[in-house]
Amino acid sequence: MPQITPIRPDYAATFHCIGSACEDTCCQGWSVPIDRAAYEKYQSLPPSPLHTLIDTSILLMPATVKPPAFARIRMDEANQCPLLSADRLCRIQSEVGEPFLSHACATYPRVIHAIGSIQETALTLSCPEAARLVLLNPDLPALDSQQGAQAEPLAVRNASQLPAGYLSSQFIWFWPIRQVVLLLLRNRAYPLWQRLFLLGVFCRRLDAIATGELKRSVPDFLKDFAASVASGALLSAMETLPLDREAQLDIVLRLAGMLLHRSNLRPRFLACVQAFTAGIGNGPGATIQSLAEQYAVAHDRYYAPFFDRHPYILENFLTNTVLRCRFPFAHVSQQTQLSMTREFALLTAQFALMKGLLIGVAGHHREAFAAEHVVHTVQAASKHFEHHPEFLNLAHELLVESRMDGARGLAILLRNTEPKAPRPAAQQIPVPPPHPGVSALVPVP
Repeated sequence: MPQITPIRPDYAATFHCIGSACEDTCCQGWSVPIDRAAYEKYQSLPPSPLHTLIDTSILLMPATVKPPAFARIRMDEANQCPLLSADRLCRIQSEVGEPFLSHACATYPRVIHAIGSIQETALTLSCPEAARLVLLNPDLPALDSQQGAQAEPLAVRNASQLPAGYLSSQFIWFWPIRQVVLLLLRNRAYPLWQRLFLLGVFCRRLDAIATGELKRSVPDFLKDFAASVASGALLSAMETLPLDREAQLDIVLRLAGMLLHRSNLRPRFLACVQAFTAGIGNGPGATIQSLAEQYAVAHDRYYAPFFDRHPYILENFLTNTVLRCRFPFAHVSQQTQLSMTREFALLTAQFALMKGLLIGVAGHHREAFAAEHVVHTVQAASKHFEHHPEFLNLAHELLVESRMDGARGLAILLRNTEPKAPRPAAQQIPVPPPHPGVSALVPVP
């Protein structure tokens, strides 16, 4: 089978740690896992003050711990890694070299996935420098609309070549599906919320093909979907989708509330929450109605004008999330039947939370709202939910319980603008040929 040429942004390769200049060290505020190989390297070190410090700082974990980890660093009273030097640099790296770092420390903030025989790297935005690199580059990623035009399915001769759990037939079309997703997210002929809504339609149709409800091949569907997007026929229909700021804000508050109930809250995230609640008018006598009204003002006057001037920022956030989560195949190894509809709901929950926080922060800073506030908000929130082992499952449960997991509910989470006149026909999406709550902070009635 011919070699594929998929769209694979490589911006993660340009990341460089800024060390002691970082405003929020990755060695503080959470657990640092140590793998067996790193632990054995530490035991081989000659006697020294560093060796003694490592021995007293590592706690071996019982086999029953979930998720499994061989050992972890015992944080100090300031919830900081005791192996940091006075200038906030890692003593292991500076004294014995990078090869002695644990896998987690050596790779962070990189997130590495193996897709067939290809390795792909994204960045977690819980690192301030990674957040700046991802969010503020107007050319990230530089997607060539022709790249991948000759892409074919993954070269898999038999099921044994797939990673454990890859039971969905759609996985062999990973790269063509990825191509459509990334190009759709960059298609500015549609407002961003409509691009995301179309992405939800895309995922539901792929699920219908997988279950046999829709009798189409994946390549034929990709071709037809691209044609529908290019025609602009769906623009007027999407303008009829609901706008419900109160319902959206309620979900944002409850998603943020999940993070506030964690025990290791960091001051940077608390500062974001305080700016968010101030920006939506939290105070004595506030109701969900009054908060939603101020939320709309913050969006229309401060958030929307800023992102209209810098549309690439949220596109970059979504692109990196797609890569980081291997969307829409993120949880394929955990279930026998992949649900892309569920993957889309999880993507929407992450985006709705970040967008909601940014709307409030914009309302707080008003005309002074700037890129630095975006980076601060995204990084601080990401540090709490990207590394929260249960956040996505809890977020999905919330959407289901609130009856917001369907197409209508997810549209409510995405839309913040009043209906407008239809835009011109959208740009063509190339596809491969068809051959192979904060509730505690905000009073609500």
